[in-house]
Amino acid sequence: MKLLQGHLVGFADDGNFFEHRRGVLAVADGRIQDMGELAELRARYPDAVLTDHGDAWIMPGFVDAHVHYPQLGVIASHGRELLEWLTDYTFPEEARFADADYAEAQAEAFWDELVRNGTTSAAVFSTVHACSADALFRSAHRRGHRVMTGKVMMDRHCPADLADTAQSAYDDSEALIRRWHGQGRLDYALTPRFAPTSSPAQLVACAALWDAYPDVAMQTHLSENKDEIAWVGRLFPDAPDYLGVYENAGLLRPRSLFGHAIHLLPRERDAARAVGAGLVHCPTSNLFLGSGLFEFQQLLDAGQRIALATDVGGGTSFSMLATMKAAYQVSAMAGRALEIEPLWYSATLGAARALGWNQVANIEVGFEADLIVIDPAQTQVLNQRVRRASSLREALFATAILGDDRHVVRTYVAGA
Repeated sequence: MKLLQGHLVGFADDGNFFEHRRGVLAVADGRIQDMGELAELRARYPDAVLTDHGDAWIMPGFVDAHVHYPQLGVIASHGRELLEWLTDYTFPEEARFADADYAEAQAEAFWDELVRNGTTSAAVFSTVHACSADALFRSAHRRGHRVMTGKVMMDRHCPADLADTAQSAYDDSEALIRRWHGQGRLDYALTPRFAPTSSPAQLVACAALWDAYPDVAMQTHLSENKDEIAWVGRLFPDAPDYLGVYENAGLLRPRSLFGHAIHLLPRERDAARAVGAGLVHCPTSNLFLGSGLFEFQQLLDAGQRIALATDVGGGTSFSMLATMKAAYQVSAMAGRALEIEPLWYSATLGAARALGWNQVANIEVGFEADLIVIDPAQTQVLNQRVRRASSLREALFATAILGDDRHVVRTYVAGA
């Protein structure tokens, strides 16, 4: 048992902030066991070791709902839109992950970077190579992270050394599910890259595998770029729209996760909302690749389930603070500036719920003890701004806009 003291900040059931000044969490066995005042918890747990974080905030660890660990090496590559960016930068780098040792090294570097930025859980794309998913699962399991990943399925419109088949994708994914899914904090996600790189046969095979293992998730890309959407229309002329391609294949379900989802038609919005699928907003990537402006507030008002994500390496930062800042700026450009609660919620508890994870990413008894300590005093500008704030909401908004990895002074993963 350990006791953590600080300014506790989490979410009430309605998605609004709650705070407990100078509160204490009792943490053991990877979960929050108790919460209250120091005197009462010290009396209940006299032998527990106390760590006092002073006036810093103890908050839920960040959840990155869409990120590509194999693209760590090509982050900040210049001057391409989506389809060119994949061809010129992403595919050559992902080919290196056929080497299991290289995949292991990149997986370790990936988790190091996430921890430094306060991200404790993530939904991650591996590559087409089964060994790349093995490497990420193995690293996450050893370090205690909650992760969802899977080998990419991709049987056309890609380099030959990155192509699988409908059958091999099914077989390799099934083997990975049996090896890793449900082990500790590991979750499998069926991962067809996006409709253009999967044949209709592969998408149907993916759905059949989901039928066989209904407790896994599915992650892919949707309506990121207008040229991509036009390409999908040519490849799948019988589908009503881009989302309809996945829907016709049987891949629109409650744990479907659609990265980007910028240019959705009204029918697509209705269909996603009807099943409770997750739309994953990747603002730094959308800005960097010139893909478009996600209408966050409008979609939120319409009842969509939304999570926030970095989308490294199209995204330009592993920081969910930087991602929140970009999401606010995109929403302002789209004509409906976000309130502060949805920013933090979609980067923590809201993201966890979109991914189908219960008891993850909140300050609440029984929840997994994935926690971060944020200290505004680490920089003069943010410290001054927070001290002038008249409310917690104002202080947290300033932190989302001005904060960076320097302000994440401690990350706890499953209490460690």
